[in-house]
Amino acid sequence: MFEQKSKWVIHPARNLNATTRLFCLPYGGGTAHIYHSWPSQLPSWVEVCSVQPPGRGSRLNEPPFTNLNDLINMAADALKPFFDRPFVFFGHSIGALASFELTRCIQGRYGLEPLLLMVSGCRAPQIPYEGTPFFNLPETQFLAEVERLNGIPKEVLENAELMQLMSPLLRADFTLDQTYLYKEDPPLSCPIIAFGGLGDTIVSRDSLEGWRQQTTGAFSTKLFSGDHFFINTERQLLLQAISVAISTTVRSNEVPGA
Repeated sequence: MFEQKSKWVIHPARNLNATTRLFCLPYGGGTAHIYHSWPSQLPSWVEVCSVQPPGRGSRLNEPPFTNLNDLINMAADALKPFFDRPFVFFGHSIGALASFELTRCIQGRYGLEPLLLMVSGCRAPQIPYEGTPFFNLPETQFLAEVERLNGIPKEVLENAELMQLMSPLLRADFTLDQTYLYKEDPPLSCPIIAFGGLGDTIVSRDSLEGWRQQTTGAFSTKLFSGDHFFINTERQLLLQAISVAISTTVRSNEVPGA
């Protein structure tokens, strides 16, 4: 088995013997490093493939996408070589929306679908953005809105040099989310699990439940303590839930007697 290499995929821990791949897409302003610690807390037969879009981390010198369709079209081609074994998708916030559109894209383009789609901290795609868009506000107002989301450490927000580097990426990622236009298509057939935070003031329980409309397969939701960024504060419990979900899904797809 050859070892695929791509600037789109960062492997926190290579696992060439893995039988299932978990593709993880970052939230707004996030990098592939978000998922660096995940392999040690997941089943040994799962390989974490952390997706690194342009404009962040090792690809900081590349312009970030501001149109989700453009991002998905390029990502689908870049990730195709890694779909040589069963795989699942996970994304948080804008990463969840991207993982949904990526699933639809590869289904239509390659006839492939993940065993499972896990969406975290994200409203269902058919529900329009409910807030007032702020991606194009003046810098001071824009950063105030970013701070309100509570996803960036205070010491980073107060570091002018770091924020100067991060601001273009943050603007681009919020543009992806706040200008997204949902296109009606037949629902997916893979199961969907929607994760949410009990204290999340950005994504409501009803908007999580809306994901039910996007699949003819099984659907469930699971809520954790914490706000929109429970992915960080409740990481251990989230990874336990992800481990159970992947294991259950893989078992249900095994052919009896094979």
